[in-house]
Formats: sequence, C-alpha cells, structure tokens
Amino acid sequence: MPPQTGTAAFFDLDNTIIRGASAFHLAMGLRSRGFFGTTDLVRFAFHQSRYLMFGENLRQIDTVRSRALSIVAGRSVAEITAIGEEVWDEVLSLRIFPGTQRLLTDHLERGHQVWIITASPVEIGELIGRRLGVTGALGTVAEHVDGFYTGRLVGDMLHGQAKAAAVQEVARAQGLDLSTCYAYGDSTHDVPILSSVGHPVAINPDARLRRHARAVGWPVREFRGRRRAAARRGVHAASLAGVAWVAGLVLRSVRRALRAEG
Repeated sequence: MPPQTGTAAFFDLDNTIIRGASAFHLAMGLRSRGFFGTTDLVRFAFHQSRYLMFGENLRQIDTVRSRALSIVAGRSVAEITAIGEEVWDEVLSLRIFPGTQRLLTDHLERGHQVWIITASPVEIGELIGRRLGVTGALGTVAEHVDGFYTGRLVGDMLHGQAKAAAVQEVARAQGLDLSTCYAYGDSTHDVPILSSVGHPVAINPDARLRRHARAVGWPVREFRGRRRAAARRGVHAASLAGVAWVAGLVLRSVRRALRAEG
C-alpha cells in the first residue's frame, strides 16, 4: 500500500458497501446457531425488508438494536467474532457492491486513508474493514466486561450527527484536512457526515438523500443495477428482490422449526 496522505475517504457500510443491513446477516448467522427463535427471525426479516424497500428508519433501528443487545448479553466476544468471520465467508463477502469496492480500492491505491463509519456493531465494521484492507472502522460499541457482552451500549449508536463527530475526531487524530476528504453514504441520515467533507458522494441514495444531493449538487453513484430506472417508474426492483429473498429465508426457517417441534 502506498504511503498514506492527509486525505481520507469515509464509507458508510449498510447499502453503501454491503447490500442491505449487515447486522441482519449476522443475525441470520446467530439464528442458524441457535441464539434465538423463529419469532425474532421474522421480526428481523421484517425490518430488513422495510430497509431494502424504504431505507433507514430510526425507530426500527432502535427496536432491532435493543433486541440484538439482549440476544448477545452473556455471550463471549470471541464467540460472536468467530461467527462474524463465518458470516463474512458465507454471506457478506458476496453482497459487496462491486462499484463501491472499486471506489474503495482506488482510494487505497492513491494513498488515502479509508475508514468505515457505521451504526452497525463496531465488530462488524472492523471485520469487514480487515477483509477489505481499510485503515480502520468505527461503529456502535456494545459493552463487554471480562470478554462477555453485558447487553448495554457504550455511549449511543454511531448514527447521524454522531458519525460526523466521529469523522472530525479521526481527522484531528490523524491530521487530516477534511476539505480534501471524501465521504460516501446512502441515507438522508448520512447528510451530517457527507456535509463534513469537501468531496461528498451519495451512493445508492434513498429518496430524500437523492433529492438533497440534487439540490446541493452532490454527485450520485448508483450501484444497484436497474433499480434507478425502476425507481423512476415507482417500482423498486432490487428491493422487491430483497424482500422475496428475506421471505424465502423466513419460510424455510419456519418450516424447519415446525418440523423440529413435530
């Protein structure tokens, strides 16, 4: 890797690097290993399908966060980390947008620092960051004591204005000039982080971010295949495909659970 400059690129994770919600895919991996039951799976799948259809919703994120914290409470960090590695190999590595990965690689080749900034658990961000060879990752921190999760957060979720504050802290620590830096995000909730750099780019934007980007003149990159054309007709083809995928997972899980109970 070339020597790093005073410039960095900050990437949101969900629907920017990874199609859908990375925490959902981790939840699927935990479900298959007996961490929780079919009811929780249906709940997580419902939120994932809405996320694919309509983008982020803070109330839904808070609901999923609370349940996820209760599920991992008492579990070891090492165990969850090992499962995360398996989920990367089985699922996450296949759901990276090639267009975003090309952007990320280009920044690294230009000697820029590359950071993942996500509301998802920091363990997911760090795992994906290691696999993609980025400089570092910041995310929501679940408290752990003596190597075991407590079911509580350290601070709050890394979301919205908190992401922008994290970027500013990285810039201070690394001696970065934010006017030369880049940021990539998909949601209107990423406006604070996008507004904090000199080169903001909306990737796979939700409707509100697309309107905002158009209004302020930010570049927009669309890596979801035909979704942009479909959106013009009011039909979210990629999202519907995601919903169908989620529905299939739920149905298969429910059938397995019913067979096991029978």
